[in-house]
Amino acid sequence: MRIELLYWDGCPSYPEAKATLEEVLAGRGIESPIEMREVRTDEEAQTLGFPGSPTIRIDGRDVDPAGADGRPALNCRIYHLPDGRVSPVPTREQLEAAVS
Repeated sequence: MRIELLYWDGCPSYPEAKATLEEVLAGRGIESPIEMREVRTDEEAQTLGFPGSPTIRIDGRDVDPAGADGRPALNCRIYHLPDGRVSPVPTREQLEAAVS
């Protein structure tokens, strides 16, 4: 399983997303490493299809397909939660569904 966490250093949310992802992986007994990739330029954001930080992809698939089509840019990402609220990180449930 390939696990990527793409982030922009200007966004304070990616450490929280990484910690939650690590908890989910440990809980599932998944030992695949998390590939951390810093996105540094707008050109990289365009090339990678980076809709904001943090972006987590499992085997190339975004954990939040609805937000994956956001305009590529160096900014913080917004995740839309099922109850209508927004969050700067994906939910544990989104991460669990993505790795199952």
